[in-house]
Amino acid sequence: MLLVSKKQDWLSNIRGDIMAGLVVALALIPEAIAFSIIAGVDPKVGLYASFCIAVTTAVVGGRPGMISAATGAMALLMVTLVKDHGLQYLLVTTLLTGVLQIIAGYLKLGGLMRFVSRSVVTGFVNALAILIFMAQLPELTKVTWHVYAMTAGGLGIIYLFPYLPLVGKSIPSPLVCIVVLSGIAITLNLDIRTVGDMGDLPNTLPVFLWPDVPLTIETLNIILPFAVPLAVVGLLESLMTATIVDDLTDTDSDKNRECKGQGIANIAAGLLGGMAGCAMIGQSVINIKSGGRGRLSNLLAGIFLLIMVVFLGDWIKQIPMAALVAVMIMVSIGTFSWGSLRDLKSHPLSSSVVMIMTVIVVVWTHNLALGVFVGVLLASLFFANKISHLMYVESEMNVVSDTRTYHVIGQVFFSSSDKFIAAFDFKEAVEKIVIDLHRAHFWDITSVSALDKAVLKFRREGADVELTGLNEASSTIIDRFGVHDKPEQIDKIMGRSNEK
Repeated sequence: MLLVSKKQDWLSNIRGDIMAGLVVALALIPEAIAFSIIAGVDPKVGLYASFCIAVTTAVVGGRPGMISAATGAMALLMVTLVKDHGLQYLLVTTLLTGVLQIIAGYLKLGGLMRFVSRSVVTGFVNALAILIFMAQLPELTKVTWHVYAMTAGGLGIIYLFPYLPLVGKSIPSPLVCIVVLSGIAITLNLDIRTVGDMGDLPNTLPVFLWPDVPLTIETLNIILPFAVPLAVVGLLESLMTATIVDDLTDTDSDKNRECKGQGIANIAAGLLGGMAGCAMIGQSVINIKSGGRGRLSNLLAGIFLLIMVVFLGDWIKQIPMAALVAVMIMVSIGTFSWGSLRDLKSHPLSSSVVMIMTVIVVVWTHNLALGVFVGVLLASLFFANKISHLMYVESEMNVVSDTRTYHVIGQVFFSSSDKFIAAFDFKEAVEKIVIDLHRAHFWDITSVSALDKAVLKFRREGADVELTGLNEASSTIIDRFGVHDKPEQIDKIMGRSNEK
């Protein structure tokens, strides 16, 4: 069974994975260089990281077909560290980031993705699509008309080539776009920006490099404040991207294994002179759209990347940026969930607000973690508010026995506790009060406190109070934290002092 699974992961889509890996490798080069520049390090740091992370996650990651490499989200968190302490501290921070991510994997924190609602995922996807498009704008401002013509031509090739008979479906159109536009630029000797203008490409293979920093508490104090957010953002972006690729391919992935895989990959990157990275939604979408499905596409993307920058650098430098801009615009268009705009009218207002706020926060701050945090927080608040409205109390009066019975239905917790108390008439003169809890559940100490107040207020008015129907879970929390049957605590709950 294990052998069948391995074969499925690696050899079920050889041709598609090879072609997709080549396209992704070409798209990774300018991105890795750009992210290196953002972080303030040499371009080879980002390129080595992209090679190492892509290859490592291909083997140990939990999501086949998802591309991981150096990313802008991670690079932004490194700027201050590199500026104040230099490259060596960045490398050791990358190692610690990997260790923290492996620990997260063993703690099964990947399972926390189930708390991220569909609205947050959609907002995350739309925000990333907008950011990918915005990242291309510098390449389209203050340029000659040739750049616009090349970009438009590239988009035409990408979207029209698949309709050609025979070859249209067999060769990824982004690859055709890059090859054709490169040929045109070289033949016509166009004066437009190329990959070589982004920075120098490395001309040697990466080598093992242990960071040259003292292993002291002082060093830990320096790198820990950077390693923690790097680990969190890296895992968050990777797990969100894995969820998106799951949807695109209609398959499942092991999120906890992905946490460990990202950690191992970052440790390997740090030891080979690379910076920390994570999953890339743009390149992952390119991979899927180009036919990549298995781990082979991840592996070959990293290998092709290294071969091209080290051994074919003279050719790669001549690729026009307009070709890669066209590919990334295609990615942004394909990534954006256009259906979410149509669904704004039909989906609940709370879901739409969560999606829109996630987009706004991510785009405004360029902080993926903050955007997702705001989205999850809003979704949780809306959910708690909705559930609180499902709690209600009915009552009936038995005149013969002078007994009022309250039937509590629903979930009693911090959001519905005030409504729970307000449902009782404490001034009614009756001999006995029965609170029927057969169809109720008490979740937290706020709800237990609300029950205590209700019981004690009835008793203060002279009524005999009986609770019936508590389920086992509610009974456990009430027995532990409730005070209405503990005389020594009654004064405290009613706001009086025991001191005379």
